[in-house]
Amino acid sequence: MQKSKPLRPTRQFDLIAFDWDGTLFDSTALITRCIQAAVVDVGGRPPSDKDAAYVIGLGLMQALAHAAPDVPQHKYAELGARYKHHYSAHQHDISLFAGILPLLADLKARNHVLAVATGKSRRGLNDALKSVELQGVFDGSRTADETAGKPHPLMLQELMQEFGVEPSRVLMVGDTTHDLQMALNAGCPSVGVSYGAHEPSAFTALHPRFVAHSVAELHTWFSAHA
Repeated sequence: MQKSKPLRPTRQFDLIAFDWDGTLFDSTALITRCIQAAVVDVGGRPPSDKDAAYVIGLGLMQALAHAAPDVPQHKYAELGARYKHHYSAHQHDISLFAGILPLLADLKARNHVLAVATGKSRRGLNDALKSVELQGVFDGSRTADETAGKPHPLMLQELMQEFGVEPSRVLMVGDTTHDLQMALNAGCPSVGVSYGAHEPSAFTALHPRFVAHSVAELHTWFSAHA
């Protein structure tokens, strides 16, 4: 008698949106250093590692203004330019977290719509997505400079409209409270990852479905619950 194949779990989410830096891309330490260097360049007091990491995921100018409260507003353009200078000099030194590509491939095989919702600029995200490994992986994306910075829900709202998906069928995955708050503001469930910019203890109040402490844990959770 032929054995029946085990049933796969029913798909819970049609659209899965990922933050980029600190969630898919191992860039938290670099961004922290670049923020600190940019602040020093314009004469400000460098933020601590914790304060610099906290603003990761926000739009660039929103992040720099928060990280450098002693820098006057008329220097924000210079501050942003210095950050971009430092980041562009080292952006090719970093890569996707190990295990991310197999995870994304499995989700694609299960016919999930995959998207990116990031505080990066459109130019910065497009540069990152030029990797041959990422060609055709993501079905859509939104960036802070073309919508609104996190935790405003506009990125997710536009993705939901583009793909015709209800909020309950959208999952936001991110490493910061900004990501999880954006999901909450959009009426979407979320999953947090603790290996990025923010301490996972801050996630509790934002009610994520799960907090993954590694890419392997995230992959396992997706296999059972996504």
